[in-house]
Amino acid sequence: MTSHQGDNFVNKMSSYCLTVNRLQLALGTGARRLHVSAAFSAKAKVAMSRFEPSTSINYGKMHENINIVRRRLGRPLTLSEKIVYGHLDDPAGQEIGRGRTYLRLRPDRVAMQDATAQMAMLQFISSGLPKVAVPSTIHCDHLIEAQIGGVKDLQRAKEVNEEVYNFLATAGAKYGVGFWKPGSGIIHQIILENYAYPGVMLIGTDSHTPNGGGLGAICIGVGGADAVDVMAGIPWELKCPNVIGVRLTGALSGWTSPKDVILKVAGILTVKGGTGAIVEYHGPGVESISCTGMATICNMGAEIGATTSVFPYNHRMKTYLDKTGRGEIASLADQFQDDLVPDKGCEYDQLIEINLSELKPHINGPFTPDLAHPVSDIGAVAKKSGWPLEVKVGLIGSCTNSSYEDMGRAASLAKQALDKGLKCKAQFTVTPGSEQIRATIERDGYTKILSDVGGVVLANACGPCIGQWDRKDVKKGEKNTIVTSYNRNFTARNDANPATHAFVTSPEIVTAMAIAGTLDFNPETDYLTAPNGEKFKLEPPTGDELPSRDFDPGQDTYQHPPSEGRSVKVDVSPSSNRLQLLEPFDKWHGKDLENMRVLIKVKGKCTTDHISAAGPWLKFRGHLDNISNNLLIGAVNIENNAVNKVKNQLTGEYGGVPDVARHYKANGESWVVVGDENYGEGSSREHAALEPRHLGGRAIIVKSFARIHETNLKKQGLLPLTFADPKDYDKIRPDDKISITGLKSFAPGKPLTAVIKHSDGSQDSISLNHTFNETQIEWFQAGSALNRMKELQ
Repeated sequence: MTSHQGDNFVNKMSSYCLTVNRLQLALGTGARRLHVSAAFSAKAKVAMSRFEPSTSINYGKMHENINIVRRRLGRPLTLSEKIVYGHLDDPAGQEIGRGRTYLRLRPDRVAMQDATAQMAMLQFISSGLPKVAVPSTIHCDHLIEAQIGGVKDLQRAKEVNEEVYNFLATAGAKYGVGFWKPGSGIIHQIILENYAYPGVMLIGTDSHTPNGGGLGAICIGVGGADAVDVMAGIPWELKCPNVIGVRLTGALSGWTSPKDVILKVAGILTVKGGTGAIVEYHGPGVESISCTGMATICNMGAEIGATTSVFPYNHRMKTYLDKTGRGEIASLADQFQDDLVPDKGCEYDQLIEINLSELKPHINGPFTPDLAHPVSDIGAVAKKSGWPLEVKVGLIGSCTNSSYEDMGRAASLAKQALDKGLKCKAQFTVTPGSEQIRATIERDGYTKILSDVGGVVLANACGPCIGQWDRKDVKKGEKNTIVTSYNRNFTARNDANPATHAFVTSPEIVTAMAIAGTLDFNPETDYLTAPNGEKFKLEPPTGDELPSRDFDPGQDTYQHPPSEGRSVKVDVSPSSNRLQLLEPFDKWHGKDLENMRVLIKVKGKCTTDHISAAGPWLKFRGHLDNISNNLLIGAVNIENNAVNKVKNQLTGEYGGVPDVARHYKANGESWVVVGDENYGEGSSREHAALEPRHLGGRAIIVKSFARIHETNLKKQGLLPLTFADPKDYDKIRPDDKISITGLKSFAPGKPLTAVIKHSDGSQDSISLNHTFNETQIEWFQAGSALNRMKELQ
């Protein structure tokens, strides 16, 4: 067992009762409740001191809930239904309708990365509650910028972000939240190594939280306000997901990797095809995929808009649990195997079939993660499309592909090149997913091989994947190509350069293309030339699924909260430009919203990166007013096809989007945003909802929403509304005034009306749909979900 397993079930109690009705899996149990066997390892005993506040999940209770729901519905259940319905607050009375009803759920734990944790903890502080009600953790992975290399970049981050890290550490200590220090690793890798297990329900304030589905868990990305609900012990609401089945047959082999499965699925479903659904993988092909490979597939399911993704419990998960010091959990899961796989005869809302034996290596992009190409075709497509063929940088790692297996397979290719006297023609970076992975690949020689071939090992953090990359080799606006093993490749996402053509693929293909230096290199068919003139082909990559020896835990980077944190002081300086205590948003005034300005009518794709950029703006994630200066600065204005240039209807002058919004707010003018399809695609960042609310926005009117963003808007008291007729988007002009009527009788399922007043004196009246339920309408009326929580205390 590693020395920093957190509260990952190291209480291997000899007194466990293994009956259905009484079995309990201890999650973060306090040391005074432990009954440890005499054979417990020293590492396990160290880990015991780092437990979080006591709570438990009961497999028996989940089993009971599943049976209640199965009897009520009278049909077989999918795996995702079993886990989700097994966490219902009221399984006997809850109305259940896929894609229709809202479920009230009791998740088992919460995880927050440092960029989103700032606002989540500020909101929790505002709630007035003394301590979190479920085990929760903070993970410092987003604020470390890639510049030189891991050690120096980490030290610089600690100095630059000292104020924020201190806030998170002290807030965690005061409110009972575990704190993984900078350098620990990426949140999703830490969760997989420590907290995920078959059947658990975990919510995380990051869109790639579904990574935990690789261990048979239901892990869902949310905004900070949702996390506050769970930390406060309030039932958490989720619209009952549809279930998309992906049946896998055949087996992976050769150059084909788990990443290719989700790259293929993304091409089939597109960036919005999974919205409102859980993607459930099943079939005989699952057996050929490692546990961390399954996690890769679930991780990138965020790119198709899915609520989450999940695999059924199997021997690959059992092996991973054993190797990460959680063998007893695997033994307990074995006893409840039937609850951790789909029922025979269960039905899916949509079924996709993929033969892994026929699947070819894929590469997706540029500019969107669903533009799928077989690697064999990308050269011809690139030449036809005018995409640069030279690969400037290859980047492997990230939360999606930084496992021991990933690094081993990449190293096997690097070793072949080195043996022939070759190094990478492109720049090459390596991001270990966790301190445990970093230490283990260094011990086992992978790091040296990857460094010798030309790689630079970055810090155990998100880095370039989220735009934390101080890139120097190209100028902004210079057209170039990079290939990554990341999950997301929106315009300017990685390096803030809108001319960078970013492609997403497997670590193996990234490594091969970095060695060859060109996008049109197909390692299955093409040859490399050694310095002596010898032509050779790379053999397909190989790598151990898990280390033959135990993982090396590396440095201990976990801070356990004290048993009593009331005396801990959390400082937020009034003069800070990084942190700002929150003021409550104003309540609804009880009337229709009249004559609101159109701040911007957005053209085309508008992700949360467009609404609230990351990169250099990450430093302001704890200061709402300062970060609001990036509101919609990446969105395209349909009026002039320009970015961050809108007309101020009060002055007649053009200005930046946040500047015009502030001017409207200062002059008592409310405003709306009008958008296109899948508005708010991408990250879970709730700043994309907090900022428009802070600057005077009242409604976001679009053709369709991404799931997390729609919920985040509701939480902050905004109105996310969709055109009943998508063609009505064309009726709105940038200089219109819009009134939203029907709010006095606002009710679930009842459309609202928008009256559009044009500058020429004419007007249109259109219908707007919404997905508010009664509780969410109360959030709107109270001004926010947090305001409503305070009203109910």
